[in-house]
Amino acid sequence: MKILSIESSCDESAVAIFDSGIGILESLIHSQIDLHALYGGVVPDLASSEHLKKLPALIAQIAKSENFKNIDEIAVTSGPGLPNCLAIGVSAASALAATLKKPLFGVNHLRGHAYSPFISVHAESPENFRENFKSLLPHLGLTVSGGNTMLFEINEDETLRVIAETIDDAAGEALDKGAKLLDMPYPGAPMLEKTAGQTPPDKTIFPYGQNRKIEDDPDFSFSGLKTSLRYYLQKISQEEIELRKPEICASYQFAVVEQLRRRTEFFAKRKNYASIGLSGGVSNNSLLADTFAKMASRMRAKFLIADKSMRGDNAAMIAFASWISPQSRQPAANNTLKIAPSWELK
Repeated sequence: MKILSIESSCDESAVAIFDSGIGILESLIHSQIDLHALYGGVVPDLASSEHLKKLPALIAQIAKSENFKNIDEIAVTSGPGLPNCLAIGVSAASALAATLKKPLFGVNHLRGHAYSPFISVHAESPENFRENFKSLLPHLGLTVSGGNTMLFEINEDETLRVIAETIDDAAGEALDKGAKLLDMPYPGAPMLEKTAGQTPPDKTIFPYGQNRKIEDDPDFSFSGLKTSLRYYLQKISQEEIELRKPEICASYQFAVVEQLRRRTEFFAKRKNYASIGLSGGVSNNSLLADTFAKMASRMRAKFLIADKSMRGDNAAMIAFASWISPQSRQPAANNTLKIAPSWELK
């Protein structure tokens, strides 16, 4: 099965080709980060305009590849995401499907992230993947990105169930907004991590767990953490902020990561998971990745993390999710596919 896929849900234009018997054959990504950094965050109209410019060029580029031959299906992110951005990707995919006379499927973007840690497992042994995949179930996964924080499990029958999600800010938003309060440019999370460096955190400064019991209310919440940083900065001088910035960054970052760890580990202890996974752009954070690797070791579960090229938004994970999980996609009707901007993981 060879799948051509397109991703345009937010600020990355991407095209990929996946072959179930080989792996990822092509993966092209154009990031808009530098453009949106000028405005301190993603501007939807600019994002859609950039997709209109870049997506056709990426498709033209991949069409010149030998791998473009004998495509079996077209997969495209149809939700969730920014409506205008999704519409551009879906329109491009619909045109390709009509031209190539191939089936068209809309894929859930969040499921793309959820299954992305398994792409490297497939690459190691495509011929034995189904057997290896089964051996890694049940799987406990955490997807963390700029707009999403979701804890889920993939059961032994391969069904996916959401366990917890954020009720306000996502972990990535909390890091970016915290960095903004510290006068760091967008996207702030990488700068916050760099500033923290190896500085030991003060674990008493910021709250890293809600007062409510996890068993009663498992969802994540980061808006209070952001507020606590704002109040903390208001209490000290600008000179002290600059002097102690590495410690403040390290302590704030620890609070975000610790909440993710505590709530994930709570559920990891309640069931014998064969693997624990981490995906999404925020999984690039070294403290988060190291913390989850150690947690998985304590749980005697295999730790899976998406390859760096698959952690941000990309089309390869869309093709992979379309192949590995029929529940992740919806077929087009008469080559017409509706966008679903609020399509949930579950």
